[in-house]
Amino acid sequence: MQRALLSSCPRAGIRPRRPRLPAYRQLHALTPLRHSAPSAGATISQTIFSGIQPTGIPHLGNYLGALRKWIFLQRDSPPDTNLIFCLVDLHALTLPQAPAQLLQWKRESLATLLAIGLDPGRCTVFEQSRVPAHTELMWLLSCGASMGMLNRMTQWKSKSGEAVKEATSVPALKLGLFSYPVLQAADILVHSATHVPVGEDQVQHLELTRTLAASFNHHYGPTFPIPQTILSPAKRIMSLRHPTTKMSKSAPDPKSRILLTDSPSTIQSKLASAVTDSIGGITYSPAERPGVSNLIEIYAHMSDRSDFDAVAAEFQDAGMNMKGLKEKVGEAVVVGLEPVRRVYERVVGESGYLDEIARKGAEKAKESAEGTLERVKRAVGLL
Repeated sequence: MQRALLSSCPRAGIRPRRPRLPAYRQLHALTPLRHSAPSAGATISQTIFSGIQPTGIPHLGNYLGALRKWIFLQRDSPPDTNLIFCLVDLHALTLPQAPAQLLQWKRESLATLLAIGLDPGRCTVFEQSRVPAHTELMWLLSCGASMGMLNRMTQWKSKSGEAVKEATSVPALKLGLFSYPVLQAADILVHSATHVPVGEDQVQHLELTRTLAASFNHHYGPTFPIPQTILSPAKRIMSLRHPTTKMSKSAPDPKSRILLTDSPSTIQSKLASAVTDSIGGITYSPAERPGVSNLIEIYAHMSDRSDFDAVAAEFQDAGMNMKGLKEKVGEAVVVGLEPVRRVYERVVGESGYLDEIARKGAEKAKESAEGTLERVKRAVGLL
């Protein structure tokens, strides 16, 4: 993966140490790579689609919950599997963004995807806004999406509930926020994706995608494969400062999250200030000890381990206190992220290279999307 990056960007002079990647067997065990073809006897190559909003440098929760999974898919999927990874910049506009800031975030996000090991020669990496077929299909799907379906989306109910709580007029909430699950469905279906890696908080949106695809197939004939779920074995990584809430880019306290580009000293400093508790010993109990349990999970994931209780028992048997636990977790995170940070620092300044990657990725994505859009238009009578 890194060799492909080097060969296409000789000026960067990148010679990173290749990060060790844990086995991907857990994902295969959860969701076998199989799919429903749109018609009996049809043969469809497997296509995996996933996306991330370019709203700042990804943090450790993004990495363990989504981005590292993309690397496993790139490494372990059969050679004929289509891998499509998207910077969903149109989704970022559901909240107000400063134009110059969004442009910078897009560049930084693309550099981060290359730094973690995505190979543009193996997969399609592109910006959503460069492929108009996404929004065209969104409109066509919107015509079959009921208000009731969208009102039931948990994230919408959460946002509208916040508006009521903050005495904000619910009618003032934006259409983009209400309808973005339909754009998310279009992102997936326009590439005829057969599999979609999702976290726990996105399962409902994928179910909406499956419903819209099945409804379209019912009314207009077999058009879309029904995408299958690939669940991540990694649980949500929680905030270092408020361990009962998910780690977030938008949290006001920068010490609540570890960015993939943080220096070793910054990582250690943030972990040193992580909220734990005053209970003696090291035990794994998310309900009773969320802060300590979050640190144990981070250490386990960065060390390619899955038995959190066993990890906690080892720390306890070693007589480790909270300070020692935080230092141990910091060491694991620093070792795991150091190769990513080094590559990022070299690549982010290569404007010409990043622009070329974005352009070529958009060309490949257009080829994938425009064929689907033409079939849809013919099905509904537009062509």
